[in-house]
Formats: sequence, structure tokens, C-alpha cells
Amino acid sequence: MFQSKIKTLFLSISAIILAGSMIAYPKESFEASIRGLTMWWEIVFPSLLPFFIVSEMLIGFGVVKFIGVLLEPLMRPLFRVPGVGGFVWAMGMASGFPAGAKLTTRLRQEGQLTQIEAERLVSFTNSSNPLFIFGAVAVGFFHNPNLGVILALAHYLGNICVGLMMRFYGRETPVKAKDKQGKFILRSAFSALHQTRINDNRPIGKLLGDAVSSSIQTLLMVGGFIILFSVINKLLFHLHITAALAKVFDLALSSLSFPDMLSIPFISGLFEITMGSDLTSRVGDATLLQQAIITSFILAFSGFSVQAQVASILAQSDIRFKPFFFARIAQGIFASIFAFILWKPIYVRFYQTEQPSNAIPVSFFEEGTWMHTLYHKTIELGPIITILSLSLYVLLLYFQSVRTSKKP
Repeated sequence: MFQSKIKTLFLSISAIILAGSMIAYPKESFEASIRGLTMWWEIVFPSLLPFFIVSEMLIGFGVVKFIGVLLEPLMRPLFRVPGVGGFVWAMGMASGFPAGAKLTTRLRQEGQLTQIEAERLVSFTNSSNPLFIFGAVAVGFFHNPNLGVILALAHYLGNICVGLMMRFYGRETPVKAKDKQGKFILRSAFSALHQTRINDNRPIGKLLGDAVSSSIQTLLMVGGFIILFSVINKLLFHLHITAALAKVFDLALSSLSFPDMLSIPFISGLFEITMGSDLTSRVGDATLLQQAIITSFILAFSGFSVQAQVASILAQSDIRFKPFFFARIAQGIFASIFAFILWKPIYVRFYQTEQPSNAIPVSFFEEGTWMHTLYHKTIELGPIITILSLSLYVLLLYFQSVRTSKKP
């Protein structure tokens, strides 16, 4: 009871301080809000919406169940999750935050995952997508597409390590014994696909409408968190709280021979990955290796902004947030270690000297290439896609309300 009162008092005081700070710094709050809105408007919404809609349709048509049966022999021994986790993992890496949490929650609601399996799965299926790592961070902030190789390898290897670590999380849950399928696994997978589609008897139009509606609702929530934490991050800086917190990390960074100037970008990155990565790239006193290690931790930790988005999505089910939070810390450590280990054998060997013929190719991320063009086209067309999608969402809500009002 006492702890509950302390929590209530803390949350109330924090909300009052936030509101007072917004009044005291109206210009800074407005600029930070615009910055968060622009990021969501131009990049996050148009890039995530197609993945969310297609994922919902694949689940409804039974394709995810089909993939789950095929991947069961791989995912169960490695990560102790059902085969459908392979689909969530792939979609999480392709589309980025918070797709892994959304799909895991969806599968948990359908009963395809137990609570423990869902908590294992969500811990390693939320990651930055390659376009953000290469396009925004490596090229946009560091102006060095080659650095994206190190950041991406460290990030995804860290994800795998977290998945292997989390296989030991939770008590062993009894798994229903299944007949050995052997060479008939494809037939079993198709049977599961057909049965899932039959059980979900929604017409295609209804399924598509539900997919669009659910996806846009999730992205509206994501946009709210991005704007909120953009403002919080800015206010913490102007209230000198970021500088005070940075002093706590100065000793840890000094013990690793890192310059003190990295402490403020590190703190900013704990709240919001984009600002943290950008500030890290601007620290001239740090070596590129030190910047890569800090950025790897920031990308893996995901920032409190993304974690708040995930917590909001997980709250729709019985999946607990605490395992996900500790998994983010673990992935941050793993990613930093991998960035350090891979620096000499990959970056120094291939990119600080004349490139040999077997160098890892990243030329398609450089200026003038299709990947670079795709990134900037997304920014140009993003607002148009967002407006059209929101208009479609309003129409769906209107027709749904009309249909509901006609029912007796």
C-alpha cells in the first residue's frame, strides 16, 4: 500500500513538472513536438503501415500458421518458441520497431503462443530496420555508409544472442506432443493454413478493412509516443537534468577511456534513438570506433520512447514488460561488444584500406544509388501516404458507425 502511494506521488509530481516545463519553455516544446511529428509523418507512418497491413492479412489467411509449421524444427530448439516466431522475427527485422511487439501480441491473443513463449519472442524480435541503420544513421548522421555494416551486424547479432539467452527464461511449459511429420511437413503446413483460413470466416473486404483500421490505430499511438518523448528529451536538456545524469556516466565512460563529451548523447539516446545517434555523430573528440560502440548500444536499447510504445502494445495482452526491458539492456551490451570485436576484422580490414574484391558490399547505400533514392523518396512521398491512409481510416470508421447504427 505504501509503495503504491509513493508511485502515485511520483507520477503526479512528474506530470506536474512536465506540464510546468512546457509552460516555461513553450518555444522549445513546440519545436521538439514538430520534430517528432515530422519524423512520424514523413518516415515512420508510411514505412510501417504496409508491413502492418500485410502482416494482419497474412495472419488472417493462415500464412503465418503455414510458416510456423515449417519453421517449428528450427525455432523450437534454438529459442524455445513455436515456428510462428520465425515470421515475427523476419517481419520485425524488415519493418523495425515496434512490429515485433505488435505481431507477438496478436499471436498471443489468438492463442498461438503461451505467455512465457510470447515474452521470450518479443525480447528479440524488436529491432531497427536496415533502411534506418544504413540510411538514417550511417549515411544521414555519420555520412559513412561503410559504418552501417558494423552497426547492422552488431545489432542483429546482439538480437540473436538475446534470443539464445532468453530461451532459458521462464519455467518449462509443457508442449503438446506432436506426431513426427517427417517428409509430410509440407502437407501438415498446408493443412494448418487451410484450417486457419476456414476458422477465420471474415470476407476479404472485412479482413482488409480490419487490417487497415488496426494498423492505423497502432501507428497513431506510436506517433503520440514519438512526439511526447521528443518533447521530454528537449525539456530534460533545458532543465539541465540531462547534464546532471551525464555526470553519473562520466566515470563509467572515463574508465573505458571514452571522452566525457559522449555522456550527453548517451543519455539522450536512452530516451530517443534518433537524437542520441545524431548527437553521438557530432562528438569530434571521440574516435569513430567509440562512436560506433555508443551508437550500437543506443540502437539496441531502443530508447524509452520505443519501449513505451512496446509497453502500450503489450498491455493489450498478459505479456509482461519487465523481461523485454532487461532484454534491451542485454542487447545493448551484446551489440557494443560485437561492434568492438568486429571493428578490426571488418571495418579496418575492408574499409580503411583499398577495398579487396571480397569486401562486404555497401555501395547500394551510397548517394545516387537506388537504396539512397528510396530513402529520400520515402521522405518526399511520406506525407502524401499518411494523408491518404488517415482519410481511408476516417472513411472506414464512418461506414462502421453507419453499419452499427442500422442494426436493431
